[in-house]
Amino acid sequence: MAGRRSPTRTERKRGRYIQARPAGEKRDDIALDATLRAAAPFQRQRPHGDLAYRIEKQDLQRKIRVKRAANLILFVVDASWSMAVTERMQATKGAILSLLTDAYQRRDRVGLIVFQKDRANLLLPPTNSVVLARKALAEIPVGGKTPLSAGLLLALQVFEREKRLHPDVMPLMILLTDGAGNVSISDLPPQQEAHQLADRIREANIRNVTINMEHPAFDQGLARQLAQHLGGACFTLADLRAETLYRAVRQQLE
Repeated sequence: MAGRRSPTRTERKRGRYIQARPAGEKRDDIALDATLRAAAPFQRQRPHGDLAYRIEKQDLQRKIRVKRAANLILFVVDASWSMAVTERMQATKGAILSLLTDAYQRRDRVGLIVFQKDRANLLLPPTNSVVLARKALAEIPVGGKTPLSAGLLLALQVFEREKRLHPDVMPLMILLTDGAGNVSISDLPPQQEAHQLADRIREANIRNVTINMEHPAFDQGLARQLAQHLGGACFTLADLRAETLYRAVRQQLE
């Protein structure tokens, strides 16, 4: 199956030339056709000397290019005791596997962060290998407290690093948690700290989807509060088996 990637504008001299705009102080990747058109209305009034056609600085037009950029989908999974019920963890893995398959078909790269006990770990650095992704998913450790802030901070760091290495990458975080952090990495209370990190992720324009893993009978709205700080959609555990989730994620990737 041919892969589809998300279109994005790029400042590099790669990608399909789609239009032009005034170059300003940027003199690289000049669009000759657009520059000639911009200069044409002024040819009669400009002194030409030995020139057949006179182009001035204000006529210069720079190319706008578009290329198909790969999405980087980073799964950030709460594996604390609050998530340890076998049925719920199996549902979580099933949802991730479905999304991984979709990512592979699109030629996107995926990564996996797991947070539990007192830390977050990057179990799967960004890759397009489904084999590695499945292996990492099968080995998710479970148990301990919920260092939600550590998971969010590590996700932000991974995206920042990937953006430096691949400036055109399109980031998407899929966060699976009940939103109940209880371990801080600073002097702030856990929830306040997590909300501040979520605000930073939103400000970095990282697209995100939160999947609320709390059982409906015990849900206090913490995952939805976190999603509001992240600026992304929030779904419930029941949505994991519904087309709603996959449709929402695909919309993020268009």
